[in-house]
Amino acid sequence: MSAAERDLILGTGAAPVERAPALRLVGALLDAVNRLVMVCSAIAVVVAGAVLTHEAVVRYVFHHPADWQDELAVFLLVGATFMSAAWVQQRRGHVSIDAVAELLPAGVEKVRRFLADVASLAFCAFFSWKAWALFHEAWVDGMVTHSTWAPPLWIPYSVMAAGMTLLSLQLLLQVLDRLLSSREGA
Repeated sequence: MSAAERDLILGTGAAPVERAPALRLVGALLDAVNRLVMVCSAIAVVVAGAVLTHEAVVRYVFHHPADWQDELAVFLLVGATFMSAAWVQQRRGHVSIDAVAELLPAGVEKVRRFLADVASLAFCAFFSWKAWALFHEAWVDGMVTHSTWAPPLWIPYSVMAAGMTLLSLQLLLQVLDRLLSSREGA
C-alpha cells in the first residue's frame, strides 16, 4: 500500500478543499461532524469484532448458545457503514467509473463528475427521506426484530437515516461548491 493510499484511508494526507467563500463555514462544520462520526464508526467496527469473538468463544468453548451477538454486530456494522459514507464521499473515496472517465476529454470529465454528483445527491436524498419514513414507522409501531433479544428496529433505521442524511449533505455541499466555484472563476 502506498503512502498516498494509506493517507486517503486514514484521512491524514487529504489536501484541504478550496471552498467557495459562501460555503467555508458549512464545509468546516460538516468536516468536523464527519471526523467525529468516522471515529465513532471505527470504534463500532472494533466493538463488532469483539462481540463476534465473544460469540465464538462462548458458543464453541463453553457450549452456551448465543442469540444477541450476531444481531448486535450487524447493527454496529450497518451503522458504521452508513455513518461513515459522508466521510468517504468527502475524500472522493467512493467507487467511480474510471474506465469511462479515461475516455473523456478533460472538459467533459468535469461535466460528468458534476452530473454524477447531482444524480448521487438525488438518489441519496430520496433514500434518506425513505429511511426517515422507515424510522418513523418503526418508532410509532414499536417494531422489534424477530429474535429472542428483540431490540427495537428504530435503532438501526435511525442510524441508516442519519448516515444517508449526512451523505446527502456532503453531496449537496460538493454540488453547490462546484456551482459557486465555476461562477466565481467565470
